Amino acid sequence: MIDQTHFSGSNSSCDESRDSPLAAPSRLSAMPMALRGVAAVAVALALLLLFGLAVDHWPFDWDRAILTGLRTHASSQGLRTVAVDFTALGSVPVLVLIVAGAAVLLLARGWWLLALMTALSGITGGAVVTWVKLMVARPRPDLVPHWVDVHNASFPSGHAAGSAMVYMTLAALATQLTDHRRVRHAIVGVAVLLVGAIGASRVYLGVHWPSDVAAGWCFGTLWALGWWWATAAARRSWTAERQ
Repeated sequence: MIDQTHFSGSNSSCDESRDSPLAAPSRLSAMPMALRGVAAVAVALALLLLFGLAVDHWPFDWDRAILTGLRTHASSQGLRTVAVDFTALGSVPVLVLIVAGAAVLLLARGWWLLALMTALSGITGGAVVTWVKLMVARPRPDLVPHWVDVHNASFPSGHAAGSAMVYMTLAALATQLTDHRRVRHAIVGVAVLLVGAIGASRVYLGVHWPSDVAAGWCFGTLWALGWWWATAAARRSWTAERQ
């Protein structure tokens, strides 16, 4: 026999969850360990860049070595085509479409706070990257010919930062759809590989110093996960006030 009281209580809880504009699975308040690991790596990389800047000057020696080495030893039409395809995945139009699509899906599910924060993360992050580019005004590398057109400053890489912000946010959302640890790690791994490939394509195409890309990865990852934490904190605060 079905426990009618329990069944009724469960339905009531589900209805309340659907009706609440801030409602979302409780798991969405906890950042998966895989993403925490990515955040730790981003912090470590940022510290290394700051240390390198303190003891050296731009461009770093390894900036020059990587850029010229790729063009000297890994230059091919096939790789160039692949790099152009990957770099397109970090372009502003593609990222805007992905963020808009994710926001629409979240709104359709009734999670308007997540939808709002996802959109705001991308918009504000893009504005900060643009501002930093203007302030730093680092010239594009001139050691090798550019294989795609570029029109603004070099630091940080907008493609690296934007793709990290968007794809890491999507990975954070997707990891909450399963409790399987390996699946969660795989989701984060795919996102990291995609963001890595987009950033690497910018160096291969000759339009960014490697340190531009590294800085973009750090900023984008920490920005996305910072907004994720802020969203979870806001939801917990709102829920506590209601109780």
